[in-house]
Amino acid sequence: MATPQWETHPVTPSRFDDFADVVNPNRRATHCWCLSHRLRAQEIEELGQGSREEAARRLCARRNPPGVVTYLDGTPVGWCNVGARSDIPRLVHSTKIHPVDDLPVWSIICVVVRGGHRKKGVTRPLIEGAVEYAASRGAPAVEAYPVDPGGKRMDLTMAFVGTRAMFEKAGFEVVGETDAVASKMPRLVMRRMLG
Repeated sequence: MATPQWETHPVTPSRFDDFADVVNPNRRATHCWCLSHRLRAQEIEELGQGSREEAARRLCARRNPPGVVTYLDGTPVGWCNVGARSDIPRLVHSTKIHPVDDLPVWSIICVVVRGGHRKKGVTRPLIEGAVEYAASRGAPAVEAYPVDPGGKRMDLTMAFVGTRAMFEKAGFEVVGETDAVASKMPRLVMRRMLG
């Protein structure tokens, strides 16, 4: 049996369709395009002239695209929204997820595994790829804000935030706790130092 070949790349305009195949394969106008943490409703309207897809395309054309796509044997199977915390308005203005310190961290705010590819080991190379991307852009550390299910069953609609175990396997350590909850479970601040 051949060894799986993993690759992770920033979601540039040329990779936009691969990103869409993971997060919105049917290209539904009202479906998630992973914009809500990055843009306010008015900005989405201005960027996309009413189209979420167009707003997402324009984000991908920026100097620092809003995340990475992971491929398994050439097929796009995962998406991770990662960027400088200071560039993510929802975190900058959050009253629940406060900065732990003054370190200019990058933040992982969403992890999606494409339908049909779950439980196949996608998250580890996806998170590793997101960390490598952040490091290539000069990030001193990467943070994530997963839930800590503490052995309880987790509501799968909240799976995009990730779990403590998922990030521990990728070398992240708990550095704090947020005031936010997901599915009645606490959300942690986990960090992986770079360099």
